[in-house]
Amino acid sequence: MATTRQLLLLRHAKSSWDDPDLTDFDRPLSARGLKTAPLIGRELARRGWLPDMALVSPALRTRDTWRLVAAQFPAKVPTEFFRALYDASAGDILDLVRQVDNATATMLVVGHNPGLEEFARLLSGPGSKASALQTLAEKFPTAAIARFVVKGDWATLAPGSAELTHCLRPKDLG
Repeated sequence: MATTRQLLLLRHAKSSWDDPDLTDFDRPLSARGLKTAPLIGRELARRGWLPDMALVSPALRTRDTWRLVAAQFPAKVPTEFFRALYDASAGDILDLVRQVDNATATMLVVGHNPGLEEFARLLSGPGSKASALQTLAEKFPTAAIARFVVKGDWATLAPGSAELTHCLRPKDLG
């Protein structure tokens, strides 16, 4: 019987465009982003969706999102920062996830659109929840979470091979 794993995809929280001199990579979180990131972290903890490992883009807004989310968890989560997650395509993200050790039962990826949203759509296969697919089809906004059930090893993850169970947006949490 195949091992069941959990994959969480988190788009960074809302970033600020206040300083036009900053590069895209160096944009910080906006006031709204600073508020929603901890909200998402609390919701993940409340639901018991606690990662064993996090793969995070090193852009400032993704690092800050992860810091605020992870602060809501009961224990420290091993984290790896991958430059490849910044401007990553769906295929790039799939390649990174496939390299994760199978000792990781629950993985969280913190990244950017459009690649993260395209990756979520690429993975969604048979058994995916209709309401989660509908939410993902509408929009995958900042600080949204997509939760997948993955059967088998990370290395065998393929398009259409995961079950999308939830797609949560900050506005869904109140």
